[in-house]
Formats: sequence, structure tokens, C-alpha cells
Amino acid sequence: MATVFLSIPLRRYTSGESSMEVPGATLRALVRNLDERYPGIAESLVNPDDADRLMPGLAAIVDGEPTNMGLLTPLDEGSEVHFIPAISGGAPVSNSASGGGERCA
Repeated sequence: MATVFLSIPLRRYTSGESSMEVPGATLRALVRNLDERYPGIAESLVNPDDADRLMPGLAAIVDGEPTNMGLLTPLDEGSEVHFIPAISGGAPVSNSASGGGERCA
């Protein structure tokens, strides 16, 4: 079984529960089992346009590493899976006339 940790927006499906033990040999199987326990949660996790990927703006961290295989990511017994909003944004770096690397605001 893997230990699953949910970000605050996903806890609405679990009545506020933030972590739980869920079986699954892959991230896909884990999401399927999670959805059986908490109906509707898969709709917030799985990309409807690509069933092998998570929703845009959502990241899965498995055993401390970001996934790059989407729902095909294999899980080990005792894996830790964190579903969190993906980090994005920031300001581009601009080179000024003086050659400095100032940040745009």
C-alpha cells in the first residue's frame, strides 16, 4: 500500500482527510482505488483529454520525486504519493543595456 497525501482542494472528496493508505502498483491503479473509496476524486486528478496524465496544474510527487510518466508511474510497497497543485509562474529574466540580469517586475 502507498500512503497518499492530498492538497487542501482535494480534501473536499475525503471530508477533510489529508492522508490515507491506498493499494496500487501504478499511479493509475492507485487513483482508481482512491476513486472507489472517495467517488468523484478521479475527475479532479485525471486529465479527460489524456487518460495517462494528471490534470493540468496538478503534480504528483512519488517518493520525493516529481513524476514524469504520469499515471503509468510504478509504485513500490510503502511509496508516498503527494498530489499537489503544480508550481508555475515567475518573472522572466531580462538583460538590460548595461549587461545586467535584472528581473522584470
